[in-house]
Amino acid sequence: MAKINKVLIVNRGEIAVRILRALADLGKRSAVIYSDPDRASLPVMLADEAYRIGPAPSRESYLRGDAIIELAGRIGADAIHPGYGFLSENATFARHCREAGILFIGPSPEAMAVMGSKVESRRMMMDAGVAVVPGGRDPLPDLEAARAFAAQLGYPVMIKAASGGGGKGMRRVAAQADLAAAYRAARSEAMASFGDDDVYLEKFIDRPRHVEIQVLGDQHGRVVSLGERECSLQRRQQKVVEEAPSPAVSPELRRQMGEAAVKAAKAVGYSNAGTVEFLLDADGESFYFLEMNTRLQVEHPVTEMVTGLDLVEWQLRISEGEPLPDEMERIEPRGHAIEVRLYAEDPYRGFAPSPGRIEVLRLPQGPGIRNDCGVHEGCEVTIHYDPMLAKLIAWGADRDQAMRRLRRALGELRVEGIQTTAPLFLRLLDDPDFIAGRLDIAMLDRKMASGELALPAPPNPDLAPIAAALAHFQRTARTTAPNPGRGRRTGWRHAARRESLHGGGRWI
Repeated sequence: MAKINKVLIVNRGEIAVRILRALADLGKRSAVIYSDPDRASLPVMLADEAYRIGPAPSRESYLRGDAIIELAGRIGADAIHPGYGFLSENATFARHCREAGILFIGPSPEAMAVMGSKVESRRMMMDAGVAVVPGGRDPLPDLEAARAFAAQLGYPVMIKAASGGGGKGMRRVAAQADLAAAYRAARSEAMASFGDDDVYLEKFIDRPRHVEIQVLGDQHGRVVSLGERECSLQRRQQKVVEEAPSPAVSPELRRQMGEAAVKAAKAVGYSNAGTVEFLLDADGESFYFLEMNTRLQVEHPVTEMVTGLDLVEWQLRISEGEPLPDEMERIEPRGHAIEVRLYAEDPYRGFAPSPGRIEVLRLPQGPGIRNDCGVHEGCEVTIHYDPMLAKLIAWGADRDQAMRRLRRALGELRVEGIQTTAPLFLRLLDDPDFIAGRLDIAMLDRKMASGELALPAPPNPDLAPIAAALAHFQRTARTTAPNPGRGRRTGWRHAARRESLHGGGRWI
């Protein structure tokens, strides 16, 4: 068994903080890398050691695999944790770590390479007997092949990048007249995002849910399912709200999806944490393999909240060779958890980026509330990286309580200096379809486009303190009676006062 003493975290923001805390709990030393804009970041403040890796652009800092491996060797790090994004699903980087004698906290490069290719993983799942969305087994060689296969499948279809994720290189095509433009756009975006312009075709499934299964695999052949997460609430094909368990999944369906996920992971000899993603059709009965994310997921906290497990801790234990215990085979969800992703975006300006200095940061607390935050008061939010600031997670004994606690937490949250997506989530908590659990992957975009989920008018930050001051003094003004012994002066006068008042989210 390999013993890990020091881990180099090759990431930033809230996931770097999350890993740092797991390492501290296990008594292991930590080191982080940082780019120039992140030199005063929260991970740098919390880590035992911090090392500059380069300037702002990711390709010159967080994606410098060779420099990162050289640094790990130089500082005596036994292992590298990639978090998610950046190098987390780069099979070449994982292989170079192994060649350098450094543990990569994640699956093997071979499993990562297979599952990192949507086309290759689809082939393997077909061979393993796991249901996949009807579509091709191979990348499309040219536009003519795309036309022929789309006609065979029947419109609408989805063009999808063979590599990568996050909604990049994906286009829905409703009719043949739209295919050529969508094909070119998908290939161009795939090349820009992943350095690979291969695309393939799938049948478009109308209004499915996105349901994923968290798996853990050890180095001794055991793979377990830890239950599902509902990830259907997406904006522009990016998840914004996740919950566990799914309101659409029965115990029997959970068993079936869990068995399919374990079969998928075992087909590639998977070890460590991973997520098998499925589309669940509108009738809630048929599900199809979508892809496997060979890393820790952004939404892992909701699984932790309903299972009581620390998934980052188990990533480390698995990497040290520890077997998964028998009781993990029998884990069932306890209660309900909902996570919202707080982005530095302005929901009143079409979710435009909102960089700037965080002047005030007050995070909610109380029963059932968890904050996975990667920023601190006074820090600068830049345009160079993903705009996610934090994840706010609410747990309850059931879904209703989790939603009530989430509403309370969003009401307590204060972020000043930049805009965040918090107003969207407060509005969503009033939506009857969300309350009832009637979700699909296009629901959020559809409701926002139609105005059904329109946000209330934004508060005026200048008028609010003035209004608060006027209301306060109107309620509490003190008067003193005139002194009849002082000549002919009559009437009343206000006593002079100084007050600190709160309005519009700030003190005046």
